[in-house]
Amino acid sequence: MDKVFIISQKEQQQADAIATGVSLAKALDKSAEVFAYSYESFSGKEHYNPRLAAVAKLHIMKQRSSEIEAQLHSLKADDVPVNTVWTKDLFEHACNHSVRHGFDLMVKAVHHADHYLPMDWHLIRHVKIPLMLLSNNPLNRAKSVLMAVDLGSDNKIKKQLNQSVIAHARKLAEATNSQLHLAYIIRVPKILRDMDLVNTRTLIKDAYQRYQSQLAEIGLPQDHVHILAGEPDLCLYELSCRLKAGYVVLGARQRSGMLGYVIGNTVEAMLSRIRSNVLVIPADDQLLMPLA
Repeated sequence: MDKVFIISQKEQQQADAIATGVSLAKALDKSAEVFAYSYESFSGKEHYNPRLAAVAKLHIMKQRSSEIEAQLHSLKADDVPVNTVWTKDLFEHACNHSVRHGFDLMVKAVHHADHYLPMDWHLIRHVKIPLMLLSNNPLNRAKSVLMAVDLGSDNKIKKQLNQSVIAHARKLAEATNSQLHLAYIIRVPKILRDMDLVNTRTLIKDAYQRYQSQLAEIGLPQDHVHILAGEPDLCLYELSCRLKAGYVVLGARQRSGMLGYVIGNTVEAMLSRIRSNVLVIPADDQLLMPLA
C-alpha cells in the first residue's frame, strides 16, 4: 500500500495531475506511479493494415512516455515509474489495476473545465480506493480542507463512511498544512424554505445540540464546525468558497444498476459546482472502519 495512482491523459488539461500527484505523494509519504493512457481510432492505411496500426500505436505510446519522463525530470522526480496503457476503457483498467496492485490513492484531473464527463462519473461509481479529482478552476490562496459528513444518519454504512471521511481528511489537512473544517448539511428543499414552512435557524440550533457529543469526539474548534440547512450541493459550494477550501472530502455510497443512474448520488450533484479539489471516499469494505 502507500502508493499513489496518477492518471495522465493525452488531452491537455488546466490541472496538472502529474505535478499535483507527485507533490501529494511526497506530502503523504507515499510512492507514486504515473499511468499514461492513450487510445486512437485509426483510419486510412492503419485501419486496414494491422502491422501499420501496431507501429503507429507503439510510436504514440513512446512519445507519451518521453513527454512524461521529461516532465518528471523537471519535477526532480526521475524515480517515479511511468506505465503506458493503450485502452479505450480507462476507468475499467484504472479501477482493476489500482486494487490488484495495492494502490491507496488515485489522482486525476477533471477532464472538462465546465462539467464532469462520463469517464469521471464511471470512476466515482466504481473505484475502490480514494479518488482525488483535481479542479480546473481552483480557488485562490486555498488553505483549508473541508470534510462533509452525515451526522444525522443511523445507517451503519453511512456511519462507517463518516469515520473514513474524517480519517482521510485529517491526514490530508496535516500533509498539506491546512485547517480542517467540518460541514453537515440538513437537506431542506428550496420550496419549503421559500414558503416559510421550515424554520432553518431552529433546525440548525437543534442540530448543534443534538450532535454535541459526536462533534466533541471529532474534536474540532467550534468555529471549524459548520451546520447548514438547504440543498447540499449549493450549501457545500458556498461554504467551500467562503472557507477557500483547497480540498473537499466526501463519502460516496456508489449506487449501481438502473436505480443508481436514475436517482444519482448526492456526491455527483455536489461535484457539479465545487471549485476545490475533491477527494471521494468510496463505501468499500476495505476502507470502512469498524464502529467503536
